[in-house]
Amino acid sequence: MRTKINTWVLLATLLALTAGGYAMWQRKPLELNVTQLKRGQAIQAVYATGVVEPSLSIPIAPRTAGKLMELLVDEGDRVRKGQLMARIEDANLQHGIEQLEAQEQFAKLALDRQEQIDKLGLGIKAERDKSYAEWKAAKAATDKAREERAFMSLRAPTDGMVMRRDGEVGQYIGVNQILFYVAVENSLRVSADVDEEDIPLIHQGQRVLIRADAFPTQVQEGQVQDITPRGDTNTRSYRVRISLAKDSPLRPGMTTDTNIIIETHDNVWLLPASTINNGKVWLIRNQQSIQVDVKTGINGEREVEILDGLTPEDLVILTPPATLTAGQRVMPVKTGTANSSVAKS
Repeated sequence: MRTKINTWVLLATLLALTAGGYAMWQRKPLELNVTQLKRGQAIQAVYATGVVEPSLSIPIAPRTAGKLMELLVDEGDRVRKGQLMARIEDANLQHGIEQLEAQEQFAKLALDRQEQIDKLGLGIKAERDKSYAEWKAAKAATDKAREERAFMSLRAPTDGMVMRRDGEVGQYIGVNQILFYVAVENSLRVSADVDEEDIPLIHQGQRVLIRADAFPTQVQEGQVQDITPRGDTNTRSYRVRISLAKDSPLRPGMTTDTNIIIETHDNVWLLPASTINNGKVWLIRNQQSIQVDVKTGINGEREVEILDGLTPEDLVILTPPATLTAGQRVMPVKTGTANSSVAKS
């Protein structure tokens, strides 16, 4: 009988201790990370993805058909103006030139003889004029043939980079069949597709911040160059051309993340975007949670400009839990600050 009584006493004691511990746990403040206002720059920007491309790409093709005999440059090579890039077979043209040169030489000898006769006073003006005309015609034909042959040696029209090559040695290249595309030196730009809702905010001359995966730690500078007047009805977007600095390390074909700067506010109060929900933030005052209204300015992806409703001393809950209620016991455990923000539209 005594054993049963002791057992019940022990169980009652354990239950009392458990209930007391639960009550103490209930009274323990909820620990939450907090942040405070910080001065910085808020930037409103329109975000778009883009591709680096040459502003001007010149196609190069032969004017006369023939077999490709020699390739001296390839894709990615830099070329200088006048540099020989490829040579098309010109044996037939060379034979034609030799024939025309012989005809020109014969016509010149005939003209010289006629001029000697004229000096002796025995010539006839009409005969001299005829000889002169025949020589001029032969010379013009020879010069034209030489020019046509020169076109078989494809040369760079400007300083630039070979962006594309279509042809192999031994291949027959037709008239005006493009063999090379040369991008003009220092003429790179970014073509970005901007949502039609944001296009009214975009205009020429706006500053652009550009990032590329190839240079993850660098921010490239650009400027809005022009906007296509007609949008794409399928993607509901407009193409915006962005000029790059001449010393930009970006290369054609690279994809970019672009932020077109619409407006900047310097030396303003900032808070992380996670602290704000429907114009309200949660604070910790006297170890209790309290929700207050705030007036915001530029709303960024990471930070938001705060115009009114807070003081620099306020402890703002960084990520308020969904179950948080007003007056709940809370304890700040970590203080962070906001950084300057780029607001993406």
